[in-house]
Amino acid sequence: MPSLDDVALRRTPLGGSDLAWLHLLIADWQIIADLAFADLVLWLPDAGGNGFWAGSQMRPTTGPTAYLDDVVGTHLSYGERPMIDTAMSERRIIREGDPEWRDDIPVRVEAIPVRRGDAVIAVIARNTNLLGVRAPSRLELAYLQTAGELSTMISEGSFPTPGERSELADAPRVGDGFMRTDASGVVTYASPNAMSAFRRLGRVGDLVGVDLSHASRALVPDSGRATDAALSAVIAGRVADEAELENAAASLLLRSIPLRAGGVGLGALVLLRDVTELRRRERELVTKEATIREIHHRVKNNLQTVAALLRLQARRLHNPEGRHALEEAVRRVASIALVHETLSQTLDETVDFDEVADRLQVMVVDVSASAGLITTVREGSFGVLPAEVAMPLAMVLTELVQNAAQHAFDGGPGSVWLRVERREGDVLMTVTDDGVGLPDDLQLDSSSSLGMSIVSTLVESELGGSLTFGPADPLAAPRTGTSVRVSLPLHR
Repeated sequence: MPSLDDVALRRTPLGGSDLAWLHLLIADWQIIADLAFADLVLWLPDAGGNGFWAGSQMRPTTGPTAYLDDVVGTHLSYGERPMIDTAMSERRIIREGDPEWRDDIPVRVEAIPVRRGDAVIAVIARNTNLLGVRAPSRLELAYLQTAGELSTMISEGSFPTPGERSELADAPRVGDGFMRTDASGVVTYASPNAMSAFRRLGRVGDLVGVDLSHASRALVPDSGRATDAALSAVIAGRVADEAELENAAASLLLRSIPLRAGGVGLGALVLLRDVTELRRRERELVTKEATIREIHHRVKNNLQTVAALLRLQARRLHNPEGRHALEEAVRRVASIALVHETLSQTLDETVDFDEVADRLQVMVVDVSASAGLITTVREGSFGVLPAEVAMPLAMVLTELVQNAAQHAFDGGPGSVWLRVERREGDVLMTVTDDGVGLPDDLQLDSSSSLGMSIVSTLVESELGGSLTFGPADPLAAPRTGTSVRVSLPLHR
């Protein structure tokens, strides 16, 4: 089924500003369809003057549909639906005419011109399935009256108003709770759902005849509400906006739509929804996120304490091999602590690994025997990685850079390059140095190096990747430098 943009741009003379107005209209016309118990079809004028094109369609959730099939993208010639033609040409709402029969269903049709400024840019056909019509209750009469007033505002160009549409996913709908207020903010009608919602908030007694802003402020403590002026303006219908009423018992989301006719304020349509359970879940989620961040923070602190203790112990050792082993352990613990520190500052379990990689390279080189003589360079970006990948990858990077700093340069100057390529399903990391190169008799499978054993285990077993060692430039003679290539899948 084509979209409104598809139909408007291909079939009609409407410009970008007209299309923006129509998008604003159909963003909220579910409210009109529900209040009118009717299907709405937006008819757009043909670019060649040969009738209309159906640009959008909305079915009611409060009554039976008048259309069994979708009509968007269909063409209507002049004369087929005279009411549409008349509404466009005479720029007024057309309600005259006998019901139409569609699939053995009698349908009452009204045509509402869509006005923007001084021009009528489209027509809304309001189609009511008469098989669903019964003796109207007070609720249905209030719905229909409000739908008629919104239709009049559309024909006058005063609805919609830019910036007034709710952007919240939990915005209230007609069935959630419906109220009407007069121009002074006094409730003239409240649906049963609206009354129930206010009673959960603590309201005793009826709302009809009560100033809604006064009644609302009485239920909400000062710390839990918007400013009095803002709340009163929303509820009284002076501005179109949302407000939330919350106390210890419940949370209500209110949306006000001012109603006008001929430029005169009639009051407001107020929709409300009980969002108590939604807010409770949001608070639980915030609490869980804060708890997780606090855990990462405490783990980082504990690891830093462990690293400090190991560093103190290393200083007391006279055995060079023992001191060296403890210093390596300090660097490994510090690399894990760095990832936990990053996780403690994020809202989800992901890590911007570029920052981690840069800090790890500096940390490892600064404590090496060639500190001040080795430069490090990163090319490319890791991007954001999940925590389960970032943690072992930080260890792998630490070991590879530390190995280069310790063994590649014999205490002299040199450079270490970290090259990263992020692809659709994996990340390729290469650590290259310009040092002395790999020993000719090196057998990685049988190497007794703890660092290489850690790298191999993490890459191949934990991360499911592959590890390759080789000379930095295989064609050089003699071959110098070492290149370690790590390929990791991101989706396992």
